[in-house]
Formats: sequence, structure tokens, C-alpha cells
Amino acid sequence: MRGQRSLLLGPARLCLRLLLLLGYRRRCPPLLRGLVQRWRYGKVCLRSLLYNSFGGSDTAVDAAFEPVYWLVDNVIRWFGVVFVVLVIVLTGSIVAIAYLCVLPLILRTYSVPRLCWHFFYSHWNLILIVFHYYQAITTPPGYPPQGRNDIATVSICKKCIYPKPARTHHCSICNRCVLKMDHHCHILPPALSKLPTSLRPSFLSSVALALGALTVWHAVLISRGETSIERHINKKERRRLQAKGRVFRNPYNYGCLENWKVFLGVDTGRHWLTRVLLPSSHLPHGNGMSWEPPPWVTAHSASVMAV
Repeated sequence: MRGQRSLLLGPARLCLRLLLLLGYRRRCPPLLRGLVQRWRYGKVCLRSLLYNSFGGSDTAVDAAFEPVYWLVDNVIRWFGVVFVVLVIVLTGSIVAIAYLCVLPLILRTYSVPRLCWHFFYSHWNLILIVFHYYQAITTPPGYPPQGRNDIATVSICKKCIYPKPARTHHCSICNRCVLKMDHHCHILPPALSKLPTSLRPSFLSSVALALGALTVWHAVLISRGETSIERHINKKERRRLQAKGRVFRNPYNYGCLENWKVFLGVDTGRHWLTRVLLPSSHLPHGNGMSWEPPPWVTAHSASVMAV
């Protein structure tokens, strides 16, 4: 098969070379010389358009779907305000129903100890929901600082054209890079990321019954020390290393208990009360740009921490 192809392509290549050689001679007709020059110019343009050190199938798919992404981003960007209003209206209606319909029934049927427990728990839960939801929608998610050269970065954002620290990704809805980005949630206008993380545990735990499956899924991610985006990245990396006979280990997995402490912002024993059970606006661990290696990493390697 290769022999037949070489026999067919050989004369064509020889004719093309002869045309190119004739193109440099003065005796060559101007029409032929112009065709040869246009051919060479077109070949250079084609190579320049196709050359990309970051090119691949993913880049081709992104380029093909760029108009669709632009349309979706510009339409969905306005959904955040609508969803925030819906959450506020829904929460307010639930509180109104509880006070107008449920509370009179409880006062008539429940015993005093049980009534005190329900009164305390419901109002504690309501305070946590309102406080942490307000903190979550008003706190910036955390963005990489611009104009600084002393920040450890792992890549360049193709959209912002700015250096990206580890675990930083571009949010198409916010139209900028976000530190430790998880995903963009439309009931919380900022992208779910580093800074609001410590402000959301009580809010998320309060609506766990309504979002049971989502809560379980994110609990698994927290236990593994992953975000939603990193879960897909680590899955691809695990397959790639497995094909080479190697084992992938998440460089941000500090162990199940330590991962939860990092997520909740617990540094001491009393923080379980002051930062988890009570309303708190504390900041999370670290600065979102550099991360301490887990115990199993003996040396802080940039190649290991670059995810």
C-alpha cells in the first residue's frame, strides 16, 4: 500500500519541485512565477494558522463552539439576579408559612420541652441561612492579583492572558480568573471558589435535605480535597498515568478529616463552635495562590503542585 502511494505521489512531488525551481528563473513566464509565489505564500499562511503550541482536539472543539459559549454566557449572566430574588422570595415564603400555619399547630400539640427544642433549632437554622447566604452573595470569590511578578504560577490563561496560580480557572460568567474555582452557581452570584468557601458550610448544611444528592456529591469532593473542575482533571490524569503503569495521587489531599478542617476553616477545637455552629465571617486557609504540600509529598515540587 505504501509503495503504491509513493509511486503516485512521487511524480507529483517532482513536478511541484520543478515548478518551484522555475519560479526563481527570470525566463519563467510571469503567470507561472505569480502562481508559484502565491502557492508559497498560501503554504506559509496555512502553516501559521495551524501552528499552535497549545493546540489539540480540545482547542479545536473550543474554537468551534465559541459562538455558542458566547451566546450562553451573555444570556445566563443575567440569571444570577433572577435566581437570587427567587431564593429570597422562597425563603421568605417558607418562613411566613412556618409562622402563620405551622407555629399555631405546634403551640397546641407539642409539649413544652419539645416546643423549646423546635423553637431554638428553627430560629438557629434561620439565622445561619440568612447570615451565610448574605455573606456568600456579597463576598468576592477571590481573584489573582495583577501586575505582580512574585506569584508562583503554573500557566497562562488563554482568555485573560494573565498568569494563573495553581487551582485557578477562568470563569466565563464572571469573565475573569477565580482562585480555587469550583463552578459558577447562579443562586450565588460570585463563582464558588476560595473566599466564600468558609461562608457557605452552614448555608449548605441548612438546605441539605432539599439538595441531598448535591450535598452528598460535594461532601465526597471535600473529603477527597477536590473541586468539581479538579475532579475531571484528576480523572484524566489518573487514566494517563495508569496507561504508563504509574499511580496518580491528588497533591491537595490532606486526608479526609484535614480536608474538612480546611473547608470549614477549623484551626482549633473551639472553632467547631465559633466557626461552624455559630455565624462567622472568618477567612479560609491560605491566600488561594500557594498551597502547602500534603504529608506524603517529601519535597515541594512545582510539577507536582501544578494542577
